[in-house]
Amino acid sequence: MIHKFKFENSNIVMDIHSGSIHLLDDVAYTLVEEAETLSKEELMLKYAGQFEKEQIEEAYEELMSLKEQQMLYTPDLYEEFVPAFLEREPVVKALCLHVAHDCNLACQYCFAGEGEYHGERGMMSFEVGKNAIDFIIQNSKHRKNIEIDFFGGEPLMNFEVVKQIVEYARSREAESGKTFRFTMTTNGVLLNDEIIDYLNANMYNVVLSLDGRPEVNDRMRPTCNGKGSYEVILPKFKKLVEKRQGKQYYVRGTFTRHNLDFAEDVKHIHEAGFDEVSVEPVVAPTTMNYALQQEDVSQLCKEYETLAKHMVKLTKQGKGFNFFHFMIDLEGGPCVHKRLAGCGSGTEYLAVTPDGDLYPCHQFVGLPEFKMGDVKQGITNLEKRAEFEKCNVYSKEMCKSCWAKFQCSGGCAANSYNFHGTINSVYEIGCALQKKRIECAVGIKAELLESE
Repeated sequence: MIHKFKFENSNIVMDIHSGSIHLLDDVAYTLVEEAETLSKEELMLKYAGQFEKEQIEEAYEELMSLKEQQMLYTPDLYEEFVPAFLEREPVVKALCLHVAHDCNLACQYCFAGEGEYHGERGMMSFEVGKNAIDFIIQNSKHRKNIEIDFFGGEPLMNFEVVKQIVEYARSREAESGKTFRFTMTTNGVLLNDEIIDYLNANMYNVVLSLDGRPEVNDRMRPTCNGKGSYEVILPKFKKLVEKRQGKQYYVRGTFTRHNLDFAEDVKHIHEAGFDEVSVEPVVAPTTMNYALQQEDVSQLCKEYETLAKHMVKLTKQGKGFNFFHFMIDLEGGPCVHKRLAGCGSGTEYLAVTPDGDLYPCHQFVGLPEFKMGDVKQGITNLEKRAEFEKCNVYSKEMCKSCWAKFQCSGGCAANSYNFHGTINSVYEIGCALQKKRIECAVGIKAELLESE
C-alpha cells in the first residue's frame, strides 16, 4: 500500500507497511501507482507523449530498486502480529486521576459538563488517591515507568490532595521498583507563585488550557460568572513557562466552528511566547452550534496546510516552534502494539473518579456500562476489558485499507462510541483531519530536508 501527495515543492510517496517515505521527481511520482502492476514497456507506451523514453526507463528502474530493497510496495506483515497482540497480558501503564469533579470555568464545549461527568460534583480524597497508586503498582507488573495525569474538572481545586498523592507515590518508588511521572492539565485560574513552583518541581509535563486569541478563548472558556478568562490566565501561563526552564509543557486549545481559521490562534499562542502548542478540533454532537460539520472539512484541511507552510517559513528563519499534531517520528515511531491500538484505553490506560471507580478513559467516565471496577477491587468488568483488548486497526473495517492506520492507530474509541455506539468504528471528521495532519507533518520534514 502506498500513499502519494504533494506539499509545496515536494512529491511525497509513503510506503505504508515499511514506513518508508520517498521524495520523487515528477516522472517517478507520476508512474509510482502503476509501476507495481504495469511493465516498463506498458508505461512507456502509456506516457510516451508526456515523458521521454529515457526518463520513464530511469524512473521505472528506480522504483523497482526500491521494491527490491523492501522500501516500496511492501506487503502487510503487521496483521501477523494481531494474534499475539490479542493474547497479551494486560498491563496498566497510566492512570488519569480525576482529583476534582468540579471546575471554576464554564467552558461551553466541556465533555465533562463543567466537571460533573454525568454525576455529582466531588473531590478525590487522599485515601482514594493512595489506593489508586497501590492499584497501578500492582497492575503495572513488569512495567517500571508509570504515568499519572492529574485531571478534572480543574485539579488545582484539590491541590492539597495532589501533593499528598505525589508524596505517597514517591515514597513507594524504591521498594516497588517503579518510577512515577506526573502530568497535570489545568485551566490556570488558581495558579500562583507557590503552585507554579510546585508544578515545575514535580510535574514531568504541564498542559495549559488556552484556545488562542482573546475573543476566541473567552467565547468558549468563560468563568462561572460569565467573564472572560484570557486576561486572568495568560500572565500566569507565561510565568509558569518562564520558570519551567525548558521542562516539558503544552499550551493546549480547542477550535470550534466559531474559529475555523484556527491557524491564527496557533500563531497567536506562539507569538505570545509559547513554543509548545496544541490546538485540537472540538468533538461534539452535530446539533451543537459550535460543532464541526462535514462541510467544514475542506476548509479545515486548507487551514492545516496554511499552518504547516507558516511553520516551514519560521523554521527556516530560526524561529520555529512545535505543533503537537505535526510532530512525527519517521525513524523510530511507536512500537507495534501502539501502532495497532493507539492510546491503550481500557487496558493500559484507565481513568479514576473521585470515588475510586475505574473507566477506560476520561471520556467514558460517568457512563455506567463502561465502569470497569474500582481501585480497591481492581478490574471486575472483564467482559468490557476484553472488548477494549480486541480493539485495533484490523478490527475496524474502515481502518484495514486506510493508508493512515499506523499513524492514527484507529482513532479515538470514545469518539467512535459517541458517534456510532461502538468502539470499533471511526469518527469520520476526525479521520479526515488526522490524514491531513499526517500529510502536513511529513510535508514539513520534506521541505526542511530539501532546503538543507
